[in-house]
Amino acid sequence: MSGAVPTAVAAPGGSGGSAGRLLILLVEDEPADAHLLRVALSESRVEAEVEHVVDGREALEYLRCQGARFLLASRPDLILLDLNMPRMDGREFLAEIRDDRALCSIPVVVLSTSAVERDVLAARRLGAADYIVKTADVGVFIEEIRRLGEHWSRVAFLAHNGRRNAEAVDGRETRK
Repeated sequence: MSGAVPTAVAAPGGSGGSAGRLLILLVEDEPADAHLLRVALSESRVEAEVEHVVDGREALEYLRCQGARFLLASRPDLILLDLNMPRMDGREFLAEIRDDRALCSIPVVVLSTSAVERDVLAARRLGAADYIVKTADVGVFIEEIRRLGEHWSRVAFLAHNGRRNAEAVDGRETRK
């Protein structure tokens, strides 16, 4: 797959993101896992727009807005990142954005089949905000994604409102 693939996962009740939706960049090379994540988001009733890329290199291109093939110019509220991918894996991607002042503040949640403590700690050291183990139990996975989506929707909503409030205050100060 080449280029970001936008998918709207709309459900009633969500409140994150600039347009009432959480903007998620999904970095996942397995189509079945990407599909399951979209299903989980839909079932979780979190309003989200998902941009899907297949490896770390393509994610960096998206984030740095290189190429007109990416449909959204907006910065994602959250990155969901697989660890094991071709070309550039999740660990390399985490290290790359950690050192990039423009990207290091975007929260990254690692989704991996590995529950090995060394992998979890390595991802955290590289800046991952959270680490979720992919499970074969769809119900458990949906609950984890629901929890994750609700949390990051609230964070994104507060961040967007904080920026709007700061802009309003700045506007009032410059008019005085």
